[in-house]
Amino acid sequence: MANFLSYLKTKSFRNNLVAAVATVVGLLLIAFFSLRYYTKHGQGLNVPVVKGLSFNQAVSKLEELGLRYEVDSVYIMDMPPGIVIDQDPEANTFVKDNRTIYLTINTAQAPNVKFPDIQFKSFIEAQAIIASFGLKVGDTAYKADVSRDVVLEISFGGSAVHPGDVIPKGSKIDLLLGDGRGNEEVEIPTLMGFTKDEAVFSLKGSNLKLGIITYEGNITDTANAVIIMQSPVLSDTLSKVKIGTPVNITLSNKNLN
Repeated sequence: MANFLSYLKTKSFRNNLVAAVATVVGLLLIAFFSLRYYTKHGQGLNVPVVKGLSFNQAVSKLEELGLRYEVDSVYIMDMPPGIVIDQDPEANTFVKDNRTIYLTINTAQAPNVKFPDIQFKSFIEAQAIIASFGLKVGDTAYKADVSRDVVLEISFGGSAVHPGDVIPKGSKIDLLLGDGRGNEEVEIPTLMGFTKDEAVFSLKGSNLKLGIITYEGNITDTANAVIIMQSPVLSDTLSKVKIGTPVNITLSNKNLN
């Protein structure tokens, strides 16, 4: 122990200690400056604004700055296809050279969805369900029915739609609703001498609808053929029918006069 204490007081120990400390400091400095060089400390650039640009415009901007990119896609209704709708990192974020920027593009191809069951649901409920499936309510029409604002029929592109049918997301769905007046009665109009188009107009005004059309004799001019019989017909015993009742007609080219 005495020899060790004596050695600590020698010039040789002091020289070795200074050399060891200098070596450690040197290694730390080398590591520090090497790391700064490797990570390009203080060097980089701000991420440009590419959100809202077309895909090609966004790529040109990023490549000019030496930035890489990766692309993902989603489908959003009412937005033009091929537009950058999101970017990560956000614009004006400070990043290193060669950083990857993640772009989200709005795709042109709408994904398909299975149509939900909305028949006999209220219009408000059906509207919410349709929206939750990424669909839209198109035209709405009413027909006589005891149910008010209840979905009776559903169509897309003029064809009936049923639960489970596959249609493109974003499609407009047309609905036929009940008007709540199914038990009301209206006067039977007299259609004798009317053309078919005139009869349709008159029936619509009475909240009735055209039923079966039959023809009598040789019909040479369908547009000008007139009604010679109807059912039901206004009589002493029958003057009113329920709203929405179909009225059958017989057309002929013969002159009623």
